[in-house]
Amino acid sequence: MDPNYSTESKIQNLEAAMETIAGWQQAGQKVVFTNGCFDIVHLGHIDYLEKAHALGDRLVLGLNTDASVSRLKGPLRPVVNEYARARLMAALTFVDAVILFDEPTPSQLIEAVKPDILVKGDDYTVETIAGSDFVLARGGEVKTIALVQGYSTSALIEKIKQGY
Repeated sequence: MDPNYSTESKIQNLEAAMETIAGWQQAGQKVVFTNGCFDIVHLGHIDYLEKAHALGDRLVLGLNTDASVSRLKGPLRPVVNEYARARLMAALTFVDAVILFDEPTPSQLIEAVKPDILVKGDDYTVETIAGSDFVLARGGEVKTIALVQGYSTSALIEKIKQGY
């Protein structure tokens, strides 16, 4: 491995990511997009992201900012700050790019990224996935991935609270 390599290089602002992604697509690579908070990473996250990457050649991850996690999950979340979450996601070999976003849904990010395949867990339906209409209208695919049962960050936090 390149001694100058850093996982930080995978964390990109939208402008840089759009350029990177366009290059991948021009080279004929299929770009998969997913998003989430990924607050306390667990087996469910790893399984999901690995399967998402397997659907294409490159996996782009939209990561909720701390402010958006708080709006979605409550004032005590996230447990892990956005920089640490972004670095952790970037360290996964099957994640090719990480882009932070603050909007209520990733729809704007999806429209900018123009993925070939949009993916969420099977707790969503294709119709309820933000950005699905845009991706389908462009000839892309929208898929759901079966989640590993019994794993969620909320359940993990509750278990910690009960035990300690």
